[in-house]
Order: sequence, then structure tokens, then C-alpha cells
Amino acid sequence: MKIAVYGASGHTARFVLAELLRRGHAPIAIGRDESKVASAVAVHGAKVEIRIASLDAAESLDRALSGVDVVINCAGPFLDTAQPLIEAALRNRVHYFDVTAEQASALSTFELFDGPARERGVLVVPAAGFYGGFGDLLATYAMNGWTHADHIDIAIALDSWQPTLGTRRTGQRNTAPRLNVSNGNLKAVQAPERASWRFAEPFGSQGVIEVPFTEMVLMARHLRVREIRNYLNEAPLHELRDPATPGPLAADDHGRSSQHFLVDVKVRNSDDEHRVTVKGRDIYAITASIVVEAVERVCQGPDHDGGAFALGQIIDASEFLQALARMREIILAPVRAGKIHPDAVTCSREM
Repeated sequence: MKIAVYGASGHTARFVLAELLRRGHAPIAIGRDESKVASAVAVHGAKVEIRIASLDAAESLDRALSGVDVVINCAGPFLDTAQPLIEAALRNRVHYFDVTAEQASALSTFELFDGPARERGVLVVPAAGFYGGFGDLLATYAMNGWTHADHIDIAIALDSWQPTLGTRRTGQRNTAPRLNVSNGNLKAVQAPERASWRFAEPFGSQGVIEVPFTEMVLMARHLRVREIRNYLNEAPLHELRDPATPGPLAADDHGRSSQHFLVDVKVRNSDDEHRVTVKGRDIYAITASIVVEAVERVCQGPDHDGGAFALGQIIDASEFLQALARMREIILAPVRAGKIHPDAVTCSREM
């Protein structure tokens, strides 16, 4: 399987290329600036082929995707990059994955390209990263046999956030209203909720704020849930918003930063609750493991009809997460089921 990575000189793309090589693939690095791409992949020697393409030149994209089976788009803002790259992927019958956290981009991908992708027999899978597909799979796993639920709360804790240049550019570009799920439908968040959330150690009790990412869009496509909320602890948001905060620094031989994360998912039905917690390191590095694992499982597994899909629609969530745990990419707790007790509620909303 020939896999190309677009935006190959970026921070996340470097992790994706390294993960592909670790799994025995011979990836193609695609970017606009030859010198930047060459510099980014120099550490891999001749193992990575370089192709140059510009999003505003369809012919160059077609040449770059020639002979390719799958393209992974790592170049944000995806509001600008997704559409032209998906159009090229469809022309060349290349499966498309991206790692967007931009809700508007994921929504547009589903609305514009589900039909054309079905006609061409091409898979289009947006938001297959930490923000997006990971939360979708965790929520799907936490459903644990339920066909519907009253509430899903996803709370993310980061011990720090040193944003990449791409993250900063995306934040400046991504001005669309954020969406949550209310009464079973995606709706604009009018006033983000603040809450107190009791995370597992080492995070403990922290203030969180409602910050919906693309997992909201993905879950709304295939999970029957009345209300869904997405929270992030407030401390790393201050770092993200501070222009003086440095970018991520490598803290090990794999280039991962020292950042740690915890994701806590609660699914409620009447008085019953399912809960699952996962821990890991470096949201950019784990994104590479998520999207590459997804590509291998979807594109090397049983044939799927073409179309635009959320990860939770086309992947067995339990098997996927257990695979990441076996690779020691995450520490995954089993789903815990029980009754909701008023004194044990961990998220008290402050309106």
C-alpha cells in the first residue's frame, strides 16, 4: 500500500512519516516547499520519496498522487487544505484521511464529499487524530453495547500545551461557532459551560471549560445521544493563548514532548453510567499512531464502500483502542458500569 503524507514538513506529519516507516511502509512526502520537505525528511535518507505540489495547481496534485493508495493530510488550517486535496483524491481514486480539529472543516467534508466519494468508491475520513477520531472511538467504546444514551461527557486534561505553528495558524483561521449536541442535533454553543471535574491522578480536581472539537461532529453522525458535551481543563488554554509559549520540545529519542494527557468519558442512560479513562503522552505524537493505525485497519482490512465516514462508523472501537494499548501508546482502563449516585457526580456545571 502506497501512502502519501501531505504537509510533510509540519510537526505532526514528521511523526506520521516516522510511524509509517516503523511499520514497514515506504511513504511519499508531499509539500509545497521542496527545501522544507527535504529538510524534514533528511533524517530518513532515501526511505522517503519527495513530491512537490501546490493546492492551487490541480495538475501538480494529480502528479503527486499518481500511484498512491492513501493520502494523509496533516496540513492545517484544514478549512483551506481539505477541499482541494479531497477533490484531487477523488479524481485519482485515492483514499483520504486527515487529522483536523476544525469542526467546520469536518462538517464541510461530510456535506460536500460523501456522495462523490460513494460514486468513486473512495473512503474520505476526516478528523482521524487526537481531537476527533480518538474521542469518537472512546465514546463508542464506552457505549459498551448501548444503542442510545442520554448524555456523553468527554473531559480532556493536558498538563501543558506547547502549540505548533500549525495549531496557532489554525486557531486564527478557525473562527466558526463551536458546536455541541443538544436534543440530538448539532447546535452552536452560545455560552460555554464551566465546570469542576475530578480527574484521576495525577490531574485531580480541575476547572474545565466547554471546548468542542471535531469528535462532536463525528459522534453526531453515528451515535444516538441526546446531549454531548466536550470539556478541556483551563490551564493549558492559557498557554495556548499566550503568544510567548514556545512550541513543543523533544524530550525523548522519538521526538515526543513531555506533555501528558488524560481523557475521561462518561456515558449516561437514566440512572446508569459507563465510564472509561485513557492516559498517554504528546497529543501530536499520538495523532500519528491513531491515523496510521486507522489507515492500516480500514484500507488493508475488508473492503468498504466509498463515502465519508467517522472513524467510529468503520472501525471496531474496542479492538482499535486495545491495539494502541498493546503498542504502549496509551494506558486504557476497561469500561466501568454502575449506577449514578448523587454524591459521586464528578462534573458539577456552573452556568
